[in-house]
Amino acid sequence: MLGGARSGKSAHAEGLLSGPSVYLATARRVPGDTEWDARIATHIARRPKTWLTVEAPDTDTVVAALAAPELPVLLDDVATWLTGVLDDAGAWESADLDRPRAEAMRLVAAVRACPAPVVLVSAEVGLGVVPGTRSGRLFRDELGAVNASLAEVCSDVLLLVAGLPLRLK
Repeated sequence: MLGGARSGKSAHAEGLLSGPSVYLATARRVPGDTEWDARIATHIARRPKTWLTVEAPDTDTVVAALAAPELPVLLDDVATWLTGVLDDAGAWESADLDRPRAEAMRLVAAVRACPAPVVLVSAEVGLGVVPGTRSGRLFRDELGAVNASLAEVCSDVLLLVAGLPLRLK
């Protein structure tokens, strides 16, 4: 499930699952950021009580959760996960992208090997203007590459535009 900011991709992805599921929350809490806390709270309040939430801000947690799920999995979202990976690698200041790219390939492999249905949510940031900063271009380029690699191993790919799903694959 790809889409722009506030396009409804998370809510649409949640609607694709029925019954108990595992929700992999990739957002990292930021102490003192009340606006971010409110966004997280909105997502939590929307989830069915039968869902198990796993805070998964790092690749190890995501890979472990995808390795042996007994329930369908919703990972929300890849862009937030990638931000953490880039943070952890110090990639915003460095030209060395080996670690973030290796983490991305671990994610792709885990999705491919997951024995349960997986719904992925990710931002589509490649449709706008070229970002004016190195960090903006880095994020756009790396997320685009991760999204393309994940789309290769997924059976279905949807793009949400103005709340409307468009089937890409």
